[in-house]
Amino acid sequence: MSRRFLIACACLASPAWAASPIGEVVCSPSADMQTRMERQYGSEMQASGLRGREQVMEVWTDPQGDWTMVVRYASGTSCIVAMGEHWTEFDPDDPA
Repeated sequence: MSRRFLIACACLASPAWAASPIGEVVCSPSADMQTRMERQYGSEMQASGLRGREQVMEVWTDPQGDWTMVVRYASGTSCIVAMGEHWTEFDPDDPA
């Protein structure tokens, strides 16, 4: 690849990195991630679902309403892929 092409790719990618709400993806062994979510952040897993054969998506929330989306891989690694605030739960039986 030419040097000019690599520089152009780096320049185009930089704004995408800056716009990310989490500057980088944080990964660790799944057991460590669970401990971190529970003890360090005071979060509880609220929901989970399969994403293909190799991944489980998990949503963790804390009492302040912050939420974290974690992907747990079959390899034993988990990664934080999204974070946010103002988590709200809805009662499926409430017609409101």
